[in-house]
Amino acid sequence: MRNIHLVGSAPFATAEEMFRAAARHLGPRLKRLPDGEVGERDSWIKWQHARIGRSPQFRLADIVPVYVPAPPYELVEGVTSADAIELPDLGYAEAAIASYGTFRELTEDGAIPPDTRFQVGLPTPLSVASAYIVPASRATFERAYARALAGELERILAAVPAAKLAIQWEAAVEFALIEEVFPGHLGDDMLGGIADRLAGLVDLVPADVEAGIHLCYGDSGHRHFCEPADARHLADVANGVSARARRPIGWIHMPVPKERDDDAYFAPLADLRLKPGCELYLGLVHMTGGIAGTRRRIAAAEKFVRDFGIATECGFGRRPADTIPDLFRQHLEAAEG
Repeated sequence: MRNIHLVGSAPFATAEEMFRAAARHLGPRLKRLPDGEVGERDSWIKWQHARIGRSPQFRLADIVPVYVPAPPYELVEGVTSADAIELPDLGYAEAAIASYGTFRELTEDGAIPPDTRFQVGLPTPLSVASAYIVPASRATFERAYARALAGELERILAAVPAAKLAIQWEAAVEFALIEEVFPGHLGDDMLGGIADRLAGLVDLVPADVEAGIHLCYGDSGHRHFCEPADARHLADVANGVSARARRPIGWIHMPVPKERDDDAYFAPLADLRLKPGCELYLGLVHMTGGIAGTRRRIAAAEKFVRDFGIATECGFGRRPADTIPDLFRQHLEAAEG
């Protein structure tokens, strides 16, 4: 039997719908339960673009966007310090606190198993900076956004009991930087810069709250921003964060492209050096190929790493709602072996 991890998003109208559906189908196999990133959060960090625009220190750059649908922002003249940047409420704490109220009620009513934690996904500041800020302004913005996001985390920690909370840091644009799809600002040691940042975010979470990491190659139109040759970059980032983080990492999730059930993709996982207690989840559950395809991917992964849970490679908020029951059933069938 394998545990199941839900990355975050789902095509439900409300958090209650997500909680009830996931708990009903997968309850005993889930350690953590996200709220589906419903409402304006349905496309990962896309909703943050408008929030950044409320800052008086930024303006839209006269640049045609290449990688994202909206133009990036640039600092206005005269702003040279992150301390001078005023960012609005980012919205993550407000959403999490509202969803936790529903989560708590459903747990008290028995709809959610009592030992399940409420999972909150937060983006890395580097992802937001790289997606929505021009290169010349990114380093300054990243520092300001990190400060604002830490404030959101503090509000969540104050409202949700530690024993019921799990924080997931979500790194996607990092791999666009590593793969040289996005221009970067991290200097020569790209891997070290990314691992340092992720470890710092993990260490922001108090020890009595679970902290995990979702590594991602994107999911726009069910396509990656580039197809990874194999899992080498994923393994290297995971090892780098594991070595640098001062507190335990509860889980690391990695994507598996739907076409990959070959040894070459999974071979780098033999080099994983995760610390004891860190769960590995592989995002190898796909509707493409059905349960047979998922089992082929599991069999290939098992040649190089034995102890792992299963997941989709990203959230499934961009899927038709009527496909979700079948997707849940495939999770359960694959988990049971």
